[in-house]
Amino acid sequence: MGFARGSQHLEQRKNCMTLVYLALGSNVGNREENLREAERRLRRLAITVKHASSIYETAPVDYLEQPWFLNSVLEAQTALPPQELLRRMREIEAAMGGPKPFAKGPRLIDLDILLYGDETIASRDLQIPHPRMLERRFVLVPLAEIAPTYRHPSWPDSVAELLQKTPDRSEVRKCPSKSDPDSA
Repeated sequence: MGFARGSQHLEQRKNCMTLVYLALGSNVGNREENLREAERRLRRLAITVKHASSIYETAPVDYLEQPWFLNSVLEAQTALPPQELLRRMREIEAAMGGPKPFAKGPRLIDLDILLYGDETIASRDLQIPHPRMLERRFVLVPLAEIAPTYRHPSWPDSVAELLQKTPDRSEVRKCPSKSDPDSA
């Protein structure tokens, strides 16, 4: 009887999983290792990574006097509520490199929640969908790689269509893939 109740609870928890898309970026130190370490730490949270985009080298946007970034996007599932997911992602950023020196400036790791299911959230510290993601090729290119047909209820088009329409023309180059023994 206890086993049946326990497996029923586990099944209910699986049903509470929400599909999320997370953005990772780094332009300080060993950028690729920073992304891989952040992904490893995210996998240790209460999330299950379903797909990871390729890694892309991207030109800085807004503050241009800084090194190029490496960026990727993860498709994952989590039972964490959005605010708790954000809190844990901020803890990973702090543990890996502390606060950014200034907004839009260089950073060892930057983690953002792009999408949390079909939800729209507008709080002081969290906005979903991410407010500038549709204006950023460094987000749309890796997102379109893993979820080209995804369409948030607030959007007029799919990710792939929005990528074609974005006015952002900043450079985004796919990095050669390397095998990572920690992935899989």
